[in-house]
Amino acid sequence: MTLESLKPRIKDILKQDNLGIDQRLTEVCSILQKDVATYDWVGFYFKNGDKRELILKAYAGEPTDHIIIPFGKGICGQVAESNQNFVVDDVAAQDNYIACSIYVKSEVVIPLFVGGQNIGQIDIDSHTKNAFSKEDEDFLTWVNTEVSRILEA
Repeated sequence: MTLESLKPRIKDILKQDNLGIDQRLTEVCSILQKDVATYDWVGFYFKNGDKRELILKAYAGEPTDHIIIPFGKGICGQVAESNQNFVVDDVAAQDNYIACSIYVKSEVVIPLFVGGQNIGQIDIDSHTKNAFSKEDEDFLTWVNTEVSRILEA
């Protein structure tokens, strides 16, 4: 399945006003985790109020102990501060990496902006090294743009 072919399904899920936002995000995570071979864990973290930490709101994949991540810690915490996409081809080469599973080999984190503010991110782990391309970055940026539209509404 191509990333492009997932866009209409994701739009349809996000438009379902009868579902809560967390439920819609969980469904998006599930589609990505099931339908993209290299997306082994998919989650959305959001800024936790006024605290300098992220809290996990929705995910698909193995359960994680990393429900709260301090800013600056791990890939997610670094993206919370940098406001930049972060692609890690080999997590073993990262000094500031939080291991979620011994099987994770690569990770991509894309910030989610609402009103110009970084309010969260999508985080994807893969059991494959070098799993993420520019196409994945662009697609996940698109996903976050679509998510930001329902959060602004």
